[in-house]
Amino acid sequence: MKIPSLALSLLALPHLLWAEPLCNGRAAYCDRPYSNTSFIGAHNSPFVGFMPQQNQDISVTGQLNLGIRYLQGQTHLNAWGKLHMCHTSCFLEDAGPLESFLHTVKVWLDSHPEDVVTLLITNGDRLDIGRFQQAFDASGIVPYAYVPMTSPETLARESWPTLEQLIRYGKRLVVFLDYHADVSRVPYILDQYAYYFETPFDTTDPDFQQCSIDRPPNANPDGRMYVVNHYLDLNILGILIPDRLSAPRTNSPTGDGSIGAQADLCKSIYRRTPDVVLLDFITQGDVFKAQDMLNGL
Repeated sequence: MKIPSLALSLLALPHLLWAEPLCNGRAAYCDRPYSNTSFIGAHNSPFVGFMPQQNQDISVTGQLNLGIRYLQGQTHLNAWGKLHMCHTSCFLEDAGPLESFLHTVKVWLDSHPEDVVTLLITNGDRLDIGRFQQAFDASGIVPYAYVPMTSPETLARESWPTLEQLIRYGKRLVVFLDYHADVSRVPYILDQYAYYFETPFDTTDPDFQQCSIDRPPNANPDGRMYVVNHYLDLNILGILIPDRLSAPRTNSPTGDGSIGAQADLCKSIYRRTPDVVLLDFITQGDVFKAQDMLNGL
């Protein structure tokens, strides 16, 4: 006997009601505090292409579709005084207005209600926080932005909400700025160095035999999350460029010079797994296997 379609829908209802929630694509992430979840991040995420100064192979939307949930990017003023996503300077590489970058992320968040995305933005020209607020307001992304309940005080590392809580309350965007954040004026743009320390960048050692604290200088690692800058540069006559050809090795989960090898070194020093590992060319290597390993999955 053929079962009517309505009856089939009713039969499926219990399964739908009992379906396990997903957070960033994995049920296992839901009950983890944000500060106890390790993210693979896209270094210089807006700078896409095959020129020597470019760090990624696919668009920001493509990176998010692939599974990246942590996007880093540089900002500078262009020749007309507009705040753009620019690599070192807008003469070298200009990926367009910060507002457009933010709108791209906003559109993606609109259609992915079970995902939390982090933005780590650098303020290369040390601009007033008001310039960033203008771009955020114009992009429409602000309603998604998380504001700690302790604001303007820094939220303790052990007090972050879980990914499921961020998703449930619709605060699925976490934003950090490296310089001139002012949470008393713009509470959703958090001070990177109040929350993180980070390891040296512009590394030319393919084995990444270091995990020292580079910024903020002389930082106490206790109470802070930390970012590992795991992307390799080539020194060509004193000019550093991303080492694209070495990316499969650099971005591998295990082996010499791998994500896992540097993460293990860092863990031996700080007694905890890195919170963020920033990579160039995230399409190369097996970056999500590495992310699972960092999270013990």
